Amino acid sequence: MATTNNQASTTEQQPFDQENSPLAASTRKPWPWILLVALIVSGGIVFWRFSASTGGTAPAKAAAQAPRPVVTTPLTVGSGVRQVELIGQAESTQQATVRAQTDGVIRQVLVQPGDRLRPGSPIAILDDADQQLAVAQALAELAQERSNLARLEVGTRKEVLAQRQAELRSTQAREQEALDNLRRTTDLVRQGALSERLLVEAKAAVDDAKGARLAAEATLAEAVAGPIREEIEAQRARVAAAQAAVNQARLALQRTQITAVNQGVVQTRQISPGDYVESADPVLTMVAGSQLDIFLELPENLSGQIQPGMPIGLTARALPNWQAQATVTGVVPSADAASRRQRVRLRLENPPSGLLPGMAIAGRLTLPSNRPSFLISRDALTRRQDQWLVFTIVDNKAQQQPVELAADMGEQVAIASDQLRAGQPIVLQGGDGLQNGAAVKLVQPEAQPSVNP
Repeated sequence: MATTNNQASTTEQQPFDQENSPLAASTRKPWPWILLVALIVSGGIVFWRFSASTGGTAPAKAAAQAPRPVVTTPLTVGSGVRQVELIGQAESTQQATVRAQTDGVIRQVLVQPGDRLRPGSPIAILDDADQQLAVAQALAELAQERSNLARLEVGTRKEVLAQRQAELRSTQAREQEALDNLRRTTDLVRQGALSERLLVEAKAAVDDAKGARLAAEATLAEAVAGPIREEIEAQRARVAAAQAAVNQARLALQRTQITAVNQGVVQTRQISPGDYVESADPVLTMVAGSQLDIFLELPENLSGQIQPGMPIGLTARALPNWQAQATVTGVVPSADAASRRQRVRLRLENPPSGLLPGMAIAGRLTLPSNRPSFLISRDALTRRQDQWLVFTIVDNKAQQQPVELAADMGEQVAIASDQLRAGQPIVLQGGDGLQNGAAVKLVQPEAQPSVNP
């Protein structure tokens, strides 16, 4: 019985012994060992990098602590100039609308937009049939009036005098006949042979005959005396009026050929062949091509500072190779309604052929600085964090000074600062990367090699 229990006990402990046996240990997963090895390797890499970085920056820090060689230059007081960019456009100095001066139908148009015209250049031709008839009628009336004047100036001809005398004798004979008829009628009425009505008619006939005789005598007397001075002058006035009518008709005929009065370039055309135009109807629009006005807009801070006579350089985007210099000829005393800026006018004589009214123009205005400033080389100026700086030397250390850029003139600039004074040395060379308070060592600038001719 006891033996049985021992066997059973041995049998229950058998699994535990198998788990702790060397064979079971050899069959376990090796990931703890792998993790340990990885930690050791990564620690070695970190240590190596730290050692390498420490060994590399030590010489750099040592070098940064050494004084930095710099070249200085003294500050000089000067008045800088600033360049102001202006924008604007070209406009024609003269713009005219050519209008018809007589009525008619357009028969031919001789120009197109863009054509350059000279005084007298033909533009269009109208049908002139009506004007030709008007000239012929006026000439006929003039001839009639001249004939009347010639008769008055020559006087009464003999034939006319003979005719007037014959007319007078005829009227005298009719008057005598009427008188004889009146005497017979009067006697017959007294005898009662005729009625009183016939006596009245006989008296009326005598009066008519007498009036005709008097008119004939006056006409004869006028013919004998000839025309008076007043009549001749009045006829001469009629001749002058007829001549003026002829001139007017000829002028209307001449105006059927529309021509240019001034020199210019055709901008727009309002007519075509077959159109009927009346006097004062527009035909085309011309702009002057020999002169242009340039209008430039001023920034608000320059209003009131620009005066006539100031020079401005001009360029045009449409003409990249063109540059010109013009002077201010006028300042508009009000702001433009669209841009709210004041405008200045410049007169451009003999502009290039490619520069047309309406094109964009850029102007460069040079203005002197109106505040005390120092002139320095651009190399002495440093910009950091939207701030202009220069470096001065105090106890062999660099000291940065904020400055205001008053004017940019290319290689030189004008700066303004209340902390600087004339003659104070500032760093000219060696300021790149220079820090405030860094130790510096003054050196002489390198001599420029001479060039032998």
